[in-house]
Amino acid sequence: MTQSPSSLSDATTRTLTATAVEAQRSSRTPALVAGVARHGELLWSEAVGRADLADPSVPLGDDTQFLVASNTKTFTAVLIMQLRDEGKLSLDDTVDKLVPGTTHAQVTIREMLAHVSGMQREPVGDVWDTLEFPDRDGLISGWNEAERVLRPHNRWHYSNLCYALLGEIVARLDGGSWETSLQRRLLDPLELRRTTLTRVAPYVGLYYVPPFTDVPVEEPVLAKNTTASAGALASTLSDMVRWHGFLLDPDEAILSPDTVEEMRQPQIAADPGWNTAWGLGLELERRDGRIWFGHTGGMPGGITGFFSEPESGTTGAVLMNNSISKDPAGTAIKLGEYVVVNDPELPEPWTPGTVEPEELKPLVGQWFSEGAEFTFAIKEGKLTARFAAAPANTPVSVFEPEGADAYRTASGRERGERLVIHRRDDGSVRQFNWATYRFTREPLGFGQPTP
Repeated sequence: MTQSPSSLSDATTRTLTATAVEAQRSSRTPALVAGVARHGELLWSEAVGRADLADPSVPLGDDTQFLVASNTKTFTAVLIMQLRDEGKLSLDDTVDKLVPGTTHAQVTIREMLAHVSGMQREPVGDVWDTLEFPDRDGLISGWNEAERVLRPHNRWHYSNLCYALLGEIVARLDGGSWETSLQRRLLDPLELRRTTLTRVAPYVGLYYVPPFTDVPVEEPVLAKNTTASAGALASTLSDMVRWHGFLLDPDEAILSPDTVEEMRQPQIAADPGWNTAWGLGLELERRDGRIWFGHTGGMPGGITGFFSEPESGTTGAVLMNNSISKDPAGTAIKLGEYVVVNDPELPEPWTPGTVEPEELKPLVGQWFSEGAEFTFAIKEGKLTARFAAAPANTPVSVFEPEGADAYRTASGRERGERLVIHRRDDGSVRQFNWATYRFTREPLGFGQPTP
């Protein structure tokens, strides 16, 4: 078991361990590794079972490789967003523009990332029956042969085929292969040394446990070829919580925090209850008022789930080596949620500000719009606004100056909208107009003039 200096309580670790053991038992998985991290640092982990049933000497722990399968898609999505930020593509570009010779019209990058393109789920050829996956030429000809089974953005429909094409687009725009781009752009700079396309020891065996016996059957190691970008990576608990630490607090030199936030914005609900949604390459799960982002993965002999909650910086993780292991998303989130609720990180102490710009002083205090109260204040030298009736944990709006008596909402409510200051002849502030709505010192109806 591993813990950071910021250790969890004994009661918490006991409950987490019990949860991990129960998950291993209910999934009948020969090996399970589970963990909870905060800001990318592992707080707790537990290894249950045996890594390799034929070789008891294989260690099972934070550094043991499992197939993380479709968690690979989170890496492919980040590569696409890097290329977008570099101006090499737009999310509204279509495949036929970026990959000449493809014939499906108007399939956009955005649709592919969010699984709303309507394209069929898998490459042509019954690949999960034959276990033979296409080469680059076969991927393109197969794309042209594949069906668009639904109207675009009509329903969420998972597509490994689309993520295979996204990998091809990365390769073409970046001048090499998807694997080379992944290594150079993400794995090397983030020091994810145990995240690989070919398994590197120590790694778990791959098993299937039939329903009417408790004797595992070994699963084959698949060669995913050009579908690797959809789900071929092997990794470890340590590497994957480091990856989620990056997604929680990205290095600007690798990917803008604004871009990662964009990836976490829902593009479509994936279930009737609106508890599961999809962003740009990220699965979004709503549990007990919190939104967890991440992904699950499933391959022969490998089921994994990694989910993070942005506000607390908490990651829950589970890795299993049985093909039909149960509910990886639910298990990962259950682990993380228990820590968030029962052993939260202590809040940062309040610290005084040091800057009070003179031009902001006349703008602070109580203002009204449509009769509703807002409080404008100075925080860390910037103008902020809070809707008085909003829940206490709602982020304030933060404004950046944009010329004389004009500001742009940088974050929070009305993000992107302008705030314009209007003054009387004597220079005093008469009103604001924020996103065109009038703000005055007294509550006024729409037809009442500003004093």
